[in-house]
Amino acid sequence: MKIVAVSQRVDVYPERNERRDALDQNMSIWLHAAGFLPFPVPNRLAFGEEVSGWLDVLQPVGLVLSGGNDIGTVRDRDFTEELMMRYAEQCNLPLLGIGRGMQMIARANLIRLKSVNGHIGGYHTVQGEISGTVNSYHQFCLEDCPPDFRVLARSEDGVIEAIRHDGLRWEGWMWQPEKNHEFDPGDIGRVRALFA
Repeated sequence: MKIVAVSQRVDVYPERNERRDALDQNMSIWLHAAGFLPFPVPNRLAFGEEVSGWLDVLQPVGLVLSGGNDIGTVRDRDFTEELMMRYAEQCNLPLLGIGRGMQMIARANLIRLKSVNGHIGGYHTVQGEISGTVNSYHQFCLEDCPPDFRVLARSEDGVIEAIRHDGLRWEGWMWQPEKNHEFDPGDIGRVRALFA
């Protein structure tokens, strides 16, 4: 099975004086269902270039920037994902940004985020190269499409829901494919094609 490196959220427990890396178990199940072996990337490796060395040893076929944590609220996670993006670009590896991960891709390309209403805890349709019904768990959206990317899908209210880079094998999806009770075959097919 081919390895995919996945970023993790950070949960803080001040009463225990602990900061914990965490990944929704469904993310691992979803990636495994697509034929990949997920390896969570520890955020504390992000001090210096340790992330690159760790990924060199792991030799993933792709990287996933997962959802959770608003950008700017957990600096070590932001830094880890910045290094993961740099690594993916330098090694010409495919990268999938999910939810916050797509927002990180936008931020790295100097695209601002803005608040959006009606996109938390529901479903809506998307149209474009990707079309159908997707879940929605985000309170921020992209102000514009990043340079060298194209929009793959928009929601009915015009919010950018998926993007793809024109040269790199990078995609971003605002929905959370792992949160569906039954995994969408289209999402499974897209991630397989991206990481092929």
